[in-house]
Amino acid sequence: MRTVPARQRGEVMRKQFGIGGKASRCTCVAMAAAALCASARAQDVVTFASYGGEYQKNIVKALIGPAASAAGVGFRQETHDGLAPVRLQVRSGRPAWDLVQLGTTECSIGSAEGLFEAVDYRQVSKDGLPADATSRDWVGTNYISVVLAYRTDKYRDRPPQTWADFWNTAKFPGRRALEGTPEETMEIALLADGVAPDKLYPLDQSRALAALKRIRPQVVAWWTSGAQVTQLLRDGEADMVQIWGSRVPPLIRDGAPVAYTYNGALLTYSCMAIPKGARHAAAAQRLLAHIVSPAVQANLITVMPYYGPVNTRVFERGNYTAAQLAETNSAPGNRAKQVVLDPGYWSRPGLQQKASLALRALISE
Repeated sequence: MRTVPARQRGEVMRKQFGIGGKASRCTCVAMAAAALCASARAQDVVTFASYGGEYQKNIVKALIGPAASAAGVGFRQETHDGLAPVRLQVRSGRPAWDLVQLGTTECSIGSAEGLFEAVDYRQVSKDGLPADATSRDWVGTNYISVVLAYRTDKYRDRPPQTWADFWNTAKFPGRRALEGTPEETMEIALLADGVAPDKLYPLDQSRALAALKRIRPQVVAWWTSGAQVTQLLRDGEADMVQIWGSRVPPLIRDGAPVAYTYNGALLTYSCMAIPKGARHAAAAQRLLAHIVSPAVQANLITVMPYYGPVNTRVFERGNYTAAQLAETNSAPGNRAKQVVLDPGYWSRPGLQQKASLALRALISE
């Protein structure tokens, strides 16, 4: 998950948030008049880069804007398509970005390659942050869930509730759709096959492939984008699917006969890091400190609850409605049902490539 998981890059709009045709804009959130933006000190303007589209728009609304206001810094925003351009910028010795949002696998790879500045935990408080959301040089900022979703017109009175149900074709007949990449799909296969969440890593890839081979006759699509799997579910071309949790609620609001469960869902982080050599690293540290603070993290519940807050103190602060907590993937009741993924497992050299080749071979048999 990865932030917007790396596999979503092809579906996320790569537009720049510009004014007058420029590729980026300066947002002085704490200032009332646009004229004052020009007077902001250059060292206090942070260039933030993420995946673009509605996702970045909402991340800016929920986290970046309020954090910049609290930190007293301005920000510009640009877009990227993953770790590769961050790597190129750092290796050039003149990175253009000061704060980047990535997925945890990318953060783990970038950390191993020495691409990021160390997080200043004298400024960035760990209070309320899970231990696995804080690394030496990156911090988890919001959650992403991979859930089991299904058609309610197909499974009216006895819907599937676990990955074992997904694999139980006798009790739950119907067409399935799974993601055509090993990351997350192999974890799901092993959970369905009875592996306990705390015994999941290191993955038994042979066992995962065997489980996927058993379900393969019922898989009508090995999807490659969120748009594709959303359409499969909406149009009834698949009866149950593996899907990013943020994709299902809009279908429900539009009246589609679909539902989902957090039981056994996969939970991973989006993360933020400061590229090594960033010109405005000091201001980026201040910005990051506020991004993970409870006051700013709380905005995720109202702006994008399906990418819920990482800081657990958020849920001690406000009087949230039952509906808000039901929607928020990291609310205590929902988080307890999910399996937190190991951010470092898929970052091991050559592991993804080897697993991808094996899965592609299985799909094409």
